[in-house]
Amino acid sequence: MTDERPARPPGGAVLAPRVTPARLGVLHLGCAAVLLVVVLAALLVGPVAVDPIAAWRAPAEDPAHVIVFEARLPRILLAATVGGALGLAGAALQALLSNPLACPHVLGISGGAALLGIVAMIAATIPATIPAAAALGLDGAAGLVVVPAAAFAGALVTAILVQGVARAGGRATPHTLLLTGVVFNAFAAALITFLNTLADFYRAQGILAWVVGTITVRGAAWTAVSGVTLVAGLALLAASARDLNALGLGDEGAASLGVDVGRARRAVYVAVALLVAGAVPVSGMIGFVGLIVPHVVRLIVGSDQRLVLPASMWAGAAFLVVADSVARTVLGTTELPVGVVTALCGGPFFLFLLRRQAAQSLGAAA
Repeated sequence: MTDERPARPPGGAVLAPRVTPARLGVLHLGCAAVLLVVVLAALLVGPVAVDPIAAWRAPAEDPAHVIVFEARLPRILLAATVGGALGLAGAALQALLSNPLACPHVLGISGGAALLGIVAMIAATIPATIPAAAALGLDGAAGLVVVPAAAFAGALVTAILVQGVARAGGRATPHTLLLTGVVFNAFAAALITFLNTLADFYRAQGILAWVVGTITVRGAAWTAVSGVTLVAGLALLAASARDLNALGLGDEGAASLGVDVGRARRAVYVAVALLVAGAVPVSGMIGFVGLIVPHVVRLIVGSDQRLVLPASMWAGAAFLVVADSVARTVLGTTELPVGVVTALCGGPFFLFLLRRQAAQSLGAAA
């Protein structure tokens, strides 16, 4: 079969016209330029008015330099990394499951990652004087490996369990997946609340930040971990983009085109788990980024996953930078968790999609 079929919307086959390296290059450059503008604008936003150019020229100890380059810029870069990961993960899940309601938060994947990540975080902060902690090597910088690894395991196991439970009665419908994800989210939230009641005040505050979704700059090393997992997830999904296009035909149609369906699903789940594992330890369970962004992107670039995936990464980065800028300025000196902002945007959008999908199902049944 040739590669010249027209693109079709999510849930249908998307064997689109050729995507050349030049076209991909233009997409990346254009999206990067938009993100750069958003980042520069975000540097201007805050309770204290600061001129970034003057701050650049000022000495390192100058308050303006400290505000821009030690407070705002690291947080903006981290928000971009987390938003890119969530947008990319949402696009991949929607394509894999042919479900426009899919995203890491809705399907409980972020909840599973947060649960095991919090367990690892508590273990990693146990004083090294306790023999068990010293023996495990969980104190200090080892948490950079242990916490994301635990979050990765939680995300991957949750994704597999949600898919498996939803398919237990046969083919997983969008509503079955949705309900299963809600149940897993509630279960993870209950366990996290239980851990929160056992923690001391400072750990409880950290756990609460994970639950509500807050961009937390924990140092350059943690930002680097998020960046590495983002790049790794993008590479895996870019290699799977053609398979995701073919999966729009359904499992049988994709298999008839020579796609190893099982292998493709495993690769996507691993990539999504990597993306979530890099984001959750520094942001908690920020919801709806992976739901909103891919829909907007498909309206602009079409349904070919070779374009949708990278564009969703860039758009997710820009969206979360904007959302975080709103969160830290809308109430003046009082900071709002960015998860509240994304939920206020994503909740109505989710209900709109749910209602539209229900209407389409009724129309098809009639």
